[in-house]
Amino acid sequence: MDPAPNRPRLRIRIHFGEAEMIGPGKAELLERIDRTGSIAAAGREMDMSYKRAWELIGTLNTMFRAPVVVSTRGGPGGGGAVLTDVGHQILRLYRDFEAEAARAGAPQLAAFCALLRDIPEEK
Repeated sequence: MDPAPNRPRLRIRIHFGEAEMIGPGKAELLERIDRTGSIAAAGREMDMSYKRAWELIGTLNTMFRAPVVVSTRGGPGGGGAVLTDVGHQILRLYRDFEAEAARAGAPQLAAFCALLRDIPEEK
């Protein structure tokens, strides 16, 4: 849960075409795959179905010139997934873009906040 629910935040989605995009959900999925070593585990952590997580990774892997995530099949030793160098680069570029946009837009966000009406905390 967000520690400051009334604090404004940016949610950036970068569109590369009609159906090709990266946004906060795909970025979070990549981060969790990187941490857990598993597409299924990353999806579970996000309350996302196994199928949906695989679909998103499939979309990312076909969007870019090289795969973003590579996986190995399960079996007696178990399977797994890792971000490729391209995957790490894409995630870093996205997070850097987010941070730069937040810095650049901070004065405008503050101005928006100054214009908001007060909302009681219990709502």
